[in-house]
Formats: sequence, structure tokens, C-alpha cells
Amino acid sequence: MIDCFVGIGSNLNEPLTQVSQAIDSLSQLAHCSLLKHSPWYRSSPIGPGDQEDYINGVAHLQTSLSAAALLEALQVIEAQHLRVRHQRWGPRTLDLDILLFGQQVIDPPNLTVPHKQIFKRNFVLQPLADIAPGLLFPDGSSIVSRLHSCPANALKKL
Repeated sequence: MIDCFVGIGSNLNEPLTQVSQAIDSLSQLAHCSLLKHSPWYRSSPIGPGDQEDYINGVAHLQTSLSAAALLEALQVIEAQHLRVRHQRWGPRTLDLDILLFGQQVIDPPNLTVPHKQIFKRNFVLQPLADIAPGLLFPDGSSIVSRLHSCPANALKKL
């Protein structure tokens, strides 16, 4: 089993309901065990246009799936939440991102792990630190050091 962390976010169609239902879906994924999830945070949007704030959190899973198979399973959950991909960083009902997959570094065309924006997003690092305060990234850096050097963004714990 591989420890992995999944970022969860929503800013459409009752975001708190969307992310809560996503946790339920993650807990039922075949070949996966949901170990814990972070508290929810409200954050300002990053991206185009006038968007509502996001609700963000992180889930810790153990899985026997490959990273590619896990990505497919996450995309099925997103589709069940009516996720539409019209605009990069645009509003969304649900966004599920593989943040870390063990200590693996993965860079095929459709999946980059660790997530390529992870160190720039406090709405990812803070919930990750909440559930894995001793976490080390594949490059050997700690979650604590990365969080301290992360740009500030309006973040409010719910």
C-alpha cells in the first residue's frame, strides 16, 4: 500500500457539500483506505474572472492502485459532481488532485507528482500540515519549511 495525499477543492454548487461528499466518495474507493482528512479552509480563488471563494482540504489515503489508476478514479468522482473543464483554473464543482504519491516523482504528460503548484499554495500546504506535520517531500524538504516559505493567500479555517 502506498500513502498518498489528495487535494480537494470546490467553489460552485454549495462547495462545503461538494467537498464533504467527496470525502464520502474517497472513503468508498476500491483498493483504497481513507486514513484521515484535514479541516476545511476557505481561500481566495486563483485564476481568471470573478470567482467565489474556494473550500479546500486534503485527504490521506493508502492505496494499492497505480498513480494513473488513482487519477482515473478521482476523475470519475469529479464527473459524478458534474465537473466541467472549460477554463484552466476556472470555477469548479469539485477538483481532486494527487498531491503526493508515496515518495515517487512522476512526470508523464497527464500527471505530475508532486503536484507542480504544491509549494506555492498555502491552501494545500496548510491542510497537508494539519494531517501530516512530519511530512517530508521527495526532495527531502519538510512540510513545515515549505509552508513557511509559501506565499500568503487569504486562508480561513472553517
